[in-house]
Amino acid sequence: MPRRSATMLAATLLLIALLCVSVLMKVPYTEMSPGPTYNTLGDQGGKPVITITGRDSYPASGHLNMTTVQVTGAKYEPSLVNAVIGWLRDDVLVVPHDNVYPKGQTDADAKKQNAEEFASSEDSARTAALKQMGIPVGSELIVKSVTAGAPAEGRLHAGDQIVAVDGTAVTSAEQVVAAVTKHKPGESVVFTVVPRVKDASGNGAAPAPGVRTDVTVPTARAKDLDPQAPAERAELAVVGIGTAIRHTYPFQIDIGLQDVGGPSAGLMFSLGIIDKLTPGGDLTGGRFVAGTGTIDDDGKVGPIGGISMKLIAARDAGAEYFFTPSSNCAEATKNTPSGLTLIKTDTLDGALKSLEQIRSGQTSALPSCAR
Repeated sequence: MPRRSATMLAATLLLIALLCVSVLMKVPYTEMSPGPTYNTLGDQGGKPVITITGRDSYPASGHLNMTTVQVTGAKYEPSLVNAVIGWLRDDVLVVPHDNVYPKGQTDADAKKQNAEEFASSEDSARTAALKQMGIPVGSELIVKSVTAGAPAEGRLHAGDQIVAVDGTAVTSAEQVVAAVTKHKPGESVVFTVVPRVKDASGNGAAPAPGVRTDVTVPTARAKDLDPQAPAERAELAVVGIGTAIRHTYPFQIDIGLQDVGGPSAGLMFSLGIIDKLTPGGDLTGGRFVAGTGTIDDDGKVGPIGGISMKLIAARDAGAEYFFTPSSNCAEATKNTPSGLTLIKTDTLDGALKSLEQIRSGQTSALPSCAR
């Protein structure tokens, strides 16, 4: 065989081998793409996304859409070819696998974490919305978790409201810790609680109003429950619970979305709640507004992930305006779809002022993500 032909054959075989390797070789990346959007003023699955019971609510037109991102599963490993194709597409975001799924995290772990973040986001959204409207919000101390094998297991339960410890009223985690650690390991502590009761669906954790009971719980040494406990705490008495503050509201606000996780819908939920509670509301003036952003109890808006995919999802759904956390502005301005106006947003109050400008047609004054 002539040398030139042999060289061309070798090169061709090498190219084929490389192509085969690139198709078969897996790389540690995860793919994100635009997910569905949900109008917080509308219905989903035949039911309102936001339902208010015990207080007058009002119909609203327009859209206040929360946005989502679809993410490939924890076990998914794209081939090198698929990863390169994703990098070349505008509607796919390819990121290192560990950025989305920390090492060892399974799909079940991720789903549980997202559900917890979503529930926390709902709570903060309700709280921020009512505070913005001047409606009082209460709080109570609850059992957040019970350590398996701890003295409290089977005696206290997640969702129980803690009213007092050893007869002394408590309202914070610090007060509970102080009351328990006054004891020596092996002694008992008396918790006065309002026990958790399930709602009609069997999923709730709301306590029965006014029903209190005393629960006696023995203590153990901290190091017996946690061998890694710091030396200064190793010999202290513990019962094996975690606590948290749960907000209480003068009426019921239910957010009815399934299979949605994470904290990034907080801002849009707050806006939807306010719109439904405002007589003659229509905060959007009938316009299509979408957005994203975490929210805390005081109405501060925080950054989120996957902003470029959420912008695409919003524009594909028909959005004209998009609330963008200020920390996400730099990335968002590089990936803004045609026809979508970004509104820089730091607080719930600022978002409401921007909606007022949209309603009045003063859109030139909207705070924007500077290009």
